[in-house]
Amino acid sequence: MSNITKKEALNYHAKGRPGKIQVVPTKHHRTQRDLSLAYTPGVADPCLEIEKKADDAYKYTAKGNLVAVISNGTAVLGLGDIGAVAGKPVMEGKGLLFKIFSDIDVFDIEVDEKNIDEFVKIVKAISPTFGGINLEDIKAPECFEIENKLKAALDIPVMHDDQHGTAIITGAGLINALEITGKNIEEIKLFVSGAGAAACACTRMYVQLGVKKENIIMCDVNGILTKDRTDLSIVNKDFATDKNIKTMAEGIKNTDVFLGLSAGGVLKPEMLKSMAKEPIVFAMANPTPEISYEEAMATRKDLIFATGRSDYPNQINNVLGFPYIFRGALDVRATAINEEMKMAAVYAIAALAKEPVPDIVKKAYNNVDMSFGKEYIVPIPLDPRLIEFVPPAIAKAAMDTGVARKQITDWDAYKEELLERMGIDHRIMRAMTIKAKANPKKIVFSDANNINILNAARLVKDEGIAIPILVGTENKIKTLALDHNIDITDIEIIDNTSDHVNEQRLKYADLFFKKRSRSGISMVGAERLMFDKNYFGVAMVESGDVDAMISGVSSPYADVIRPALQIVGKRDDVNKIAGMYMLRTKKGPYFFADTTINVQPSTEDLVDISLLTKEKVEEFGVEPIMAMLSYSNFGSSKGETSKMVKKAISILHKKHPKILIDGEMQANFALNKDLRNERYPFSKLKDKDVNTLIFPNLSSGNITYKVMQEIGSSEAIGPIVMGLKKPIHVLQLSSSVREIVDMATIAVVDSQLLEK
Repeated sequence: MSNITKKEALNYHAKGRPGKIQVVPTKHHRTQRDLSLAYTPGVADPCLEIEKKADDAYKYTAKGNLVAVISNGTAVLGLGDIGAVAGKPVMEGKGLLFKIFSDIDVFDIEVDEKNIDEFVKIVKAISPTFGGINLEDIKAPECFEIENKLKAALDIPVMHDDQHGTAIITGAGLINALEITGKNIEEIKLFVSGAGAAACACTRMYVQLGVKKENIIMCDVNGILTKDRTDLSIVNKDFATDKNIKTMAEGIKNTDVFLGLSAGGVLKPEMLKSMAKEPIVFAMANPTPEISYEEAMATRKDLIFATGRSDYPNQINNVLGFPYIFRGALDVRATAINEEMKMAAVYAIAALAKEPVPDIVKKAYNNVDMSFGKEYIVPIPLDPRLIEFVPPAIAKAAMDTGVARKQITDWDAYKEELLERMGIDHRIMRAMTIKAKANPKKIVFSDANNINILNAARLVKDEGIAIPILVGTENKIKTLALDHNIDITDIEIIDNTSDHVNEQRLKYADLFFKKRSRSGISMVGAERLMFDKNYFGVAMVESGDVDAMISGVSSPYADVIRPALQIVGKRDDVNKIAGMYMLRTKKGPYFFADTTINVQPSTEDLVDISLLTKEKVEEFGVEPIMAMLSYSNFGSSKGETSKMVKKAISILHKKHPKILIDGEMQANFALNKDLRNERYPFSKLKDKDVNTLIFPNLSSGNITYKVMQEIGSSEAIGPIVMGLKKPIHVLQLSSSVREIVDMATIAVVDSQLLEK
């Protein structure tokens, strides 16, 4: 944060379209008929339905996914009472976070009113617009009364995030920190620096979790909160002590937990030294914590330290909570966000921190060793799994406590819906995983001198997807596994260069020689090639010692495809093999071919590629709706490529009339059904949503899928090799663990299909 300049911040908010959010239409609005449906006269019908039944507003309007972020600007960040309009950039930012983390739409509303009753009256009056209300940056103690009055008056979720968001995230952190240190929450002593809205909410949360009130000392700018003080609010009085403690230094001595929601620099090194063994320090003042990370770690090595900053371990960030809490509450049309729902969020967030951290998160934070421990007590804000961990916990708590107006019965389907909202569609791979687990197969990983391969091998074995076998230098593999704490003691390792496997090498060399003796391969040459890990791995598949092979993480594509073609070979019913990628997008899965193998396919090759792709897409449980692409539409250009594509389509239509494929067509017409119907109503794909694209050459296919990966927010699975007699798949260089596991799953299912 300290690297951001004032100029950068101002430019970010001002350049282009000012601000950070906008309203985007969700219905067609191109024609006069569309406009008549959207507004008058068509809009009258839903209005009358809602008049008869108010709950139908959730059916016919955006109310059910719309939250108001409301502030009067009296406590904006650490800037204080700067006024309603000055707080608008923060409220827009909150709206941005709601949208990107949980797909909730937001109107930010800045109310220029400091009187409690008037503010409540205004919010109550506009509440029919919204499915929930997030109160923001309202100073204490007014915020307590405002929230309580609105919760009592409204039948939609209301939450003051400054209070409860911080409480929920630090509560999750406290649970995990205590587990790591082995301390009992009922016995710990807590010192709280700060007595504002967030500090009081956090302390109340800790009491609910089990901290004893008599073990809490709280201070504000005027000193320790003691029962003889006459300047305390009703909320503050609840945490006043009758102990004879007058200073922060006295109060913090021998405490187990320090919670700071006050001012930078107030926690001195000597105070930290006086805390109990293995102290837990939440220094939450922003941007300058109560004690800096560097100073704290230099003072004590046995502490667990967290701040609100992103540039240090253990960031306590409210974005871990509020988007997902409101998501779960909205999805069951909850009438409130109650204590049980908040507690459900605490435990869900705490539980997620104990799960293995996915590669996408590690890459985002440049930390390959991120795992549950002293420097990782809460998840990272960019963890995509929060959407499937927290909202279901909130929704279930709402249902259990009777505040849900809508019931969820299929929790797996609900999780899928949540993932789809965020553009994460795992349905296909989950179905493939179920198939793989039903009959796991042996898979050889021939690039085993790689940490991602070792992690993937561990995962496929633990999840029951496959029986992994590692090929590579045994000492290197074991050392790599030991250095990265990966247990591979129960996974078979074959060192193909070792004297111990000489007999196996000779067996595979003889197999290879018999296949290629009339193609210039001698027995000596065959023996030499078996020292190559990819030739050795492919020979294992061909001999039946294993069922499939995965390679390519550290091997060039051609170095894997060459032995696959020479030893296993292409299927008898195809002329060419091909490569396909599956891209997971917000609109669902798309399949691209050929993206990796055929540089300049002929007409006949395009026919083969189309047939192979259709077959593979069907294996994923998806009906292929296929378009063969070009720079022209149905003969609009007479170039050689378009002629070749047109001829391939003609062959497919004649010989395979049931296949839903058409072309040649430009990509926009392929993917825009309305545009295609309007211009080319004769197309075989009329009224169909295309999900499979056949590219005219390798260049166009390869470029497109990589562009989609980088700027289209798409996740690619592949390349999936099609047309070989046995399953051999070649990964992208430096594939992630998840990508390797996905390809291993596909390879197992391929092998199962071969058995049939």
